[in-house]
Formats: sequence, C-alpha cells, structure tokens
Amino acid sequence: MTTDVTTPGAAAAPVYPKLALIGLGLIASSIAWATQRGQVAGEIIGYDRDPGVRETARRIGLCHTVADTAAEAVADADLVIFCVPVGAMGAVAEEIGGALKPGATVSDVGSVKKSVIDAVGPHIPEGVHFVPAHPLAGTEHSGPEAGFAELFDNRWCLIVPSDGSDAEAITTLRRFWEGLGANVNEMDAEHHDLVLAVTSHTPHLIAYTMVGVADDLRRVTDSEVIKYSAAGFRDFTRIAASDPTMWRDVFLSNKEATLSILQRFTEELFRLQRAIRRDDGDLLFDYFTRTRAIRRGIIEAGQDTAAPDFGRGGPRQPKAPDA
Repeated sequence: MTTDVTTPGAAAAPVYPKLALIGLGLIASSIAWATQRGQVAGEIIGYDRDPGVRETARRIGLCHTVADTAAEAVADADLVIFCVPVGAMGAVAEEIGGALKPGATVSDVGSVKKSVIDAVGPHIPEGVHFVPAHPLAGTEHSGPEAGFAELFDNRWCLIVPSDGSDAEAITTLRRFWEGLGANVNEMDAEHHDLVLAVTSHTPHLIAYTMVGVADDLRRVTDSEVIKYSAAGFRDFTRIAASDPTMWRDVFLSNKEATLSILQRFTEELFRLQRAIRRDDGDLLFDYFTRTRAIRRGIIEAGQDTAAPDFGRGGPRQPKAPDA
C-alpha cells in the first residue's frame, strides 16, 4: 500500500498489525478503506455471513483476505470489530469467543451500547479486552460497495468502555479511530443511549412514520408523492431508506430511551399543533428561530454542510487497495 502524507489520519506506523471486520456493510467497508488510506492496520481480514457479500468484497479488493468463517477471520487478529446489527452481536461474540487470541481487543460500531455490552460481554474470554465504540457517521446506503475512506473525517467516534475495560486498550483504540480521521470522546453506556435516542434513533423513527403516513394517504397517488417531493419529504425519505434490519434492532435494543424521547417529542408536537390552531404566530416564530439556530450550530461544528444535498451524493466507488 502507498501512503499520502497529506491524507487526514495518516499514521506513522500501524496501530494494530491485524484487523478483523465481522460484517462487511457500509461502516465496515468505510473502516477498511480509511484504514488502508492511513495505514492504521497492517493487514485487514473481513467476514460476512452472506456469501454474495463476501464475493463482492473480494471483487472490489476491500480486504487483504476475506474469510469464509468468522472464527477464521478473528484468528490472530489484534483488533476485532463487530459491524453487524446490534441484535446479532451476542451470537457473533459467542461464535468467535474461543478463537480470539489473548491480548486482542474486541470492539463494535453499534448505535446502542448498554444492550450490546450485556450481550457481548459474557462471551469475551479472560485476557481479551472488550472496548465498545460507536462512530457517529453513515449514509442511507448499505453494502460493501457503499463505503468510502472519508466517511469518518471530522466525525465523532464515542468510545464506551464496559466495566473493567483495560486503559491501554482504550488508548490504543482511540489512536485507531483518530487514524481513520475521527474525533474521539468517551461516554458511559446509559448516557450514550439517551443521547443517541435524541440525535439519531427518534429522528429515524419519525422519518419512517412520515413516509408511512404519505403512503397511507390514498388521495395522493404514488406517482405524485415521488414526482412532487419537496425538500422536506425528500429528506425524510433519505433517512427512511436506511437498513431496516439495523433499525429494527436499534429500536428494540434502546427501547426505554427511545420511548422517553418519543414522549417528549409528542408533547412538543401537541404544543405546536395548539399554536397553529390558535393562530399563535409568535410562538411558532420563536420556536422555529430557536431550532434554526441549532441547525446552524451543527454546520458550524463541522458535522454537516449547508449544500443542497447535504454533501451526500451517491456512494463513491473506491479504488482497490495496492497489493
């Protein structure tokens, strides 16, 4: 592999000699490309339970090796990252637990943390470090061909240590994610799940609901919904295009926090509904002004762009890695 010294996140030496990615969708493929861009790992081994996905990964040169079993993929790996839906992580941990080498670190990219820690932790053998993490990055696209090296640049990755997580393992994992271009912070599991219920989980649920409402309005034909989609509905459909298996597992795994935030959202919605009914323009104007400032803050923090398509064109086709 070659290194561009000006590339964000480029590492002087590999953080981990051998990286194993379990599940080869958008996040895993982006980790693979970003890892090769910054030379953050010496060797990348990938595995996916879908033979078609494994074949695609081989065809595009996503990993140095694509294994045919999860146990084969993690053998001798220094870092193992679970990139599967959160509902499947416990079973994956049970499957590969006996193949993990002493001193290895196991992590994940799940959008929920408490349930993942509860499901995975019991299957991690003594001498192996379990350090959960969550990169706050993604698109509505999925699959191994959807990934691109820049996905994590200037985005946050939250490391969520479980009880007894090794301090050195945490520090090394932080270096890895920084090598991928991410900003890194630490957070406890319960707080993480509450924050993500606000910033990600409930917005996705609302998007799915809004698209479902449009589908139920039989007065509007399917062609009119598609043809006349203005920016608001178009952006809802972008979010609602996300992987259904992943989001089913997220909502069921983060049930309490999501329901709590959804209740708060419902109260706010009723407040706006009452303001519209009462022609309370002052309340609406003040409310929209405050929320608009929040959006501007997100852009100013570098976590999005003001471009019309939010800077999210179609998935980029990466260049195959050098041999």
